[in-house]
Amino acid sequence: MTPPKLSLEQLHAAVRELAAVDADLRGIVDRFGPPPLWDRPTGFATLAHIVLEQQVSLASARAAFDRLRSAVYPLTPSGFLALDDSRLLAIGFSRQKAGYVRDLARAVESGNVDLESLADLGDDEARAALVSLSGVGPWTASIYMIEAMLRPDVWPAGDLALATAVREVMDLAGRPDVAAMTSLGERWRPWRSVAARLFWHDYLSRRGRRLPAAP
Repeated sequence: MTPPKLSLEQLHAAVRELAAVDADLRGIVDRFGPPPLWDRPTGFATLAHIVLEQQVSLASARAAFDRLRSAVYPLTPSGFLALDDSRLLAIGFSRQKAGYVRDLARAVESGNVDLESLADLGDDEARAALVSLSGVGPWTASIYMIEAMLRPDVWPAGDLALATAVREVMDLAGRPDVAAMTSLGERWRPWRSVAARLFWHDYLSRRGRRLPAAP
């Protein structure tokens, strides 16, 4: 049985359900309304974009991704592999990230990795398949599962913006570490992806910012 994908209608229903039982999440909705779905296409291009987002601002990653799509459109594994080091550095890739995405492109082009087939896997199996790829750690896998695969119950415990939002919304003494975030996330099952969207929504709204639209 194919695991469910979160729809906009389900997102709003889950927000209402969480807000009814959690005062902190209800406060986010009262302040800023429900969060966007923030969905992205599945596939190589989105995973490459998320690799670009590792440890940099979303704005700088989006700018680099836009330059990449200007250089190669549509963005395919073979098109990416045609770019040399100097072109990738000019686009905004570090050497490490260029290596990661090249490895990913080769794996997809060769058929060793089928990103679309992940839709048929459970959360644990899909996460394991993603983190087996070069350059894809728990954070990258979680963001792909939340925003591209639209899994409803994924909690990116290592996301710094999420941890900052949790501290601010819950009025904690300090920003929770990964272990504390993992523990805190348990209270929002089976809608942890929705809780994450609510906290991100609060984080961005407090700062007058919005996530860039999906490519």
